[in-house]
Amino acid sequence: MYKPNPIDTKSIDLPSDLKPLVELIAKNVHDVWAKQRIKEGWVYGEKKDSEKKTTSCLVPYEELSEEEKDYDRHTALETIKVVLKLGYKVEKK
Repeated sequence: MYKPNPIDTKSIDLPSDLKPLVELIAKNVHDVWAKQRIKEGWVYGEKKDSEKKTTSCLVPYEELSEEEKDYDRHTALETIKVVLKLGYKVEKK
């Protein structure tokens, strides 16, 4: 049985200058996901239906529910934190 074992990032505090990056990455995560779904033939629909390939999440990031945005934000936040945990620096040029 598969047991996910992500890198533990609990000890990483995100520097305040990187907090705006979370939202930018979250939006991009959604756009990458949406682009792939559209490529696979998915379209907007009121409900998710895997057989009909419809989902209500095929909308711009700004139109997602806060719950859906939080899913993407969590992915973005954990990505930044694991980069920092592994010893890399994130700097804006």
